[in-house]
Amino acid sequence: MSNNATVNASSQKPAPQGSDLSAIIAAAKAQSSGDGLPPVHLWEPEFCGQMDMVIKSDGSWWHDGTPIGREKLVQLFSTILRKDEDGQHYLVTPVEKIAIEVERAAFIATKLDVTGRGDEQKQNVFFTTNLAGIVALDADHPVRVDIEPQTDRPLPFLAVRGRLEALLTRPVFFELAELATERETPDGPQLGIWSAGQFFPLGASNSHI
Repeated sequence: MSNNATVNASSQKPAPQGSDLSAIIAAAKAQSSGDGLPPVHLWEPEFCGQMDMVIKSDGSWWHDGTPIGREKLVQLFSTILRKDEDGQHYLVTPVEKIAIEVERAAFIATKLDVTGRGDEQKQNVFFTTNLAGIVALDADHPVRVDIEPQTDRPLPFLAVRGRLEALLTRPVFFELAELATERETPDGPQLGIWSAGQFFPLGASNSHI
């Protein structure tokens, strides 16, 4: 089940002929300067429909039911990915906006590193992601934990950029949970992580994270 808000049925339409995969590749390459990410947050192009592209829960990208095996191509697409206020993910260029499906999150956090371990003010946590590089756990990149209704299993997410998030793999989340300490908060006792001088709650002290 996707964590996207579903595009309204009235607004769903197939991507037009000009918005095939090769056109998106060309547009993404045209915006790739090599010295930073394209300013997708500044672009307000016309919505051009839905493309049969899916980012699976394991972080793999699929098009027309087939995995995209070229890592450089996936990396290129990730640079023009945006999540809007409607909860939907889009591939965005200056001239078109195409909806795609994301099952869990745009990225996957695959590795955790920590410095200053055990010191509330000096501890810093860093996550290595599959496509977005290294992301520090800080005020601009907090973690949140949802609960999957079907399994009652925690689903931990890290804010990466804009509204895009990374899903923490289970091994990474277990490592993170090992760093957890308890703190009294306005919501009661919470287990959480210290990083960049800030406490990030993971759940109530009696929860099974």
